Amino acid sequence: MRGLVSQLQDMLEARAEEAPQDELAELTGIKAGPSSSPNDPVLSRLLPDFHRLDDDQPDQSEVDSSAALRSLHEPEVLEAKTGVAAMVLDTCPPGGGEVRLSLEQADAWASALNDVRLALGTALDVTEDMPEELPEDDPRTPHLGVYHWLTWVQESMIQALSG
Repeated sequence: MRGLVSQLQDMLEARAEEAPQDELAELTGIKAGPSSSPNDPVLSRLLPDFHRLDDDQPDQSEVDSSAALRSLHEPEVLEAKTGVAAMVLDTCPPGGGEVRLSLEQADAWASALNDVRLALGTALDVTEDMPEELPEDDPRTPHLGVYHWLTWVQESMIQALSG
């Protein structure tokens, strides 16, 4: 768990470091983020466009609107995602073992687990019609087991939170 969350946190922090530096942000404290979507499919899944564009012929005003929304809001999203990842790393015992969480910590875990599942699912190209098990020679097979385990952990956590 720690390894997966740590990798996710590293990816998100690297994206945050790509943010342009501008004088207005330094004066106001309002961070500006990148105006374009990440090229990496995993990061694109974690940081989707704030405004869906027409795939065939996007209108220039839609492109400008999407870029402005991303630049304005992505830093907040990144901060939230890296914050929940940090909460998991702070509360997950390095050597494994029992984990007891407050409600706030459990919410952070649920959010971070969702992000890890999205990232892993994208990397593995998980689809709704994908079989539960893949052939042994498929290189995704061991990782799919981790994906299913994360799904079980997330479902168990949500049941505990809602129960």
